Amino acid sequence: MTEHPALQLSDRIAELLADPNEAPVGWTSRPHWRQSLATGAPGIALLHVERAAAGRGPWEPARAWLAVAADDQVTSGPDSHLYYGAPALAHALGCAAQARPGSYRRALSHLGQAVAADAVRRCEAALARIDAGELPALSEFDGIRGLAGMGSVLLDRAPRGEAIRAVLTYLVRLTDDVKHDGQVLPGWWALSGPSGKPDGRFPGGHANNGLAHGIAGPLALLALALRHGVEVDGQRAAIGTILAWLERWRDRHAWPYVITPGHLAGTVRGPLAPQRPSWCYGTAGIARAQQLAALALGDSRLRQDAEEALAAALLDPPSLAATTDISLCHGYAGLAHIAHRAAADASPRTAARLRSAADLLLDTTHPPRTDPDAQARRLLASAAGPDLLEGATGTALALLAPATHAAPATRWDACLLAA
Repeated sequence: MTEHPALQLSDRIAELLADPNEAPVGWTSRPHWRQSLATGAPGIALLHVERAAAGRGPWEPARAWLAVAADDQVTSGPDSHLYYGAPALAHALGCAAQARPGSYRRALSHLGQAVAADAVRRCEAALARIDAGELPALSEFDGIRGLAGMGSVLLDRAPRGEAIRAVLTYLVRLTDDVKHDGQVLPGWWALSGPSGKPDGRFPGGHANNGLAHGIAGPLALLALALRHGVEVDGQRAAIGTILAWLERWRDRHAWPYVITPGHLAGTVRGPLAPQRPSWCYGTAGIARAQQLAALALGDSRLRQDAEEALAAALLDPPSLAATTDISLCHGYAGLAHIAHRAAADASPRTAARLRSAADLLLDTTHPPRTDPDAQARRLLASAAGPDLLEGATGTALALLAPATHAAPATRWDACLLAA
């Protein structure tokens, strides 16, 4: 089978980021980059780990970038999360250990203990908050900064440990309704805006539906854990509660990014305007979480609904027109990766549509006769630079599996709660 031209772009990005000492990016103005999976060394290491594991590149760049990421004291405690500090490095090293069994054993043991201890402390604080009848911050539970994201590391590194069970138990409690100012709200309702900060555009707060910052992240982790045989009391019911919430707000093949008090009161409702079907907020992330839940529950009808929603969104011209970049987080490369991942788990009825969508998205990411070197350099020179979520590194990673029509060689996309 002839290689898809998008692989040339992925290869060229990796080549330009092969040597930490020669990478065309200015690290000195970004002191946090060393520990940041989202924007720095762990993310670039992840790209080279996946390439080496897939037989597409040498091991040395992966080793070099991992050494940079682990070069100094690693942040743990309240300032750490899946995309920064100990959990971020644990994820990158864990993928490296998948590719080279037995490697980084001591470092992973130390990091695993730190992540587990932090997760248990956060769960205890979150449960105390629930018992007090208070509403959460997004960063308590979400997939980027919260316990859903940390849970993905624990599920990979210590699936039989007490820490992952503590996280799952907390997420079950998160789905209990809360009475606030006389109104019954879902337990994940936040009084902030979607940024996690106070926002005058969201008086009374909101419920976030997205995979990155909303309730689809906990849904994905609860489902993934169940698929791995890790279950706590109430887990299936919690999955059902979240699924019912998402079904309530579904509009054909899309969901509002957020639900506001106006939605609850019935004063805000109507057909959704075309919106990008991104991993972070849109249909791609939510439908993948639903598909994972359906697989965990053995619910063929729900699986079909989720897969059809995803395929419809990815083949809908207005939705795709709302997508304006090629990034992993909310661009064409990320959509291609999610489509490819979902197709591997899909029923024959929708798998072919999802594979067709992935191929079309690859063509959009790297159009015919595009110079891969010029495109790679433009991406690295952009504001996002080598970032995993919004920049060149994530684009290169997301293109690999769909462009080679193969499964990822490691579980690198566990950081997306996608697998």
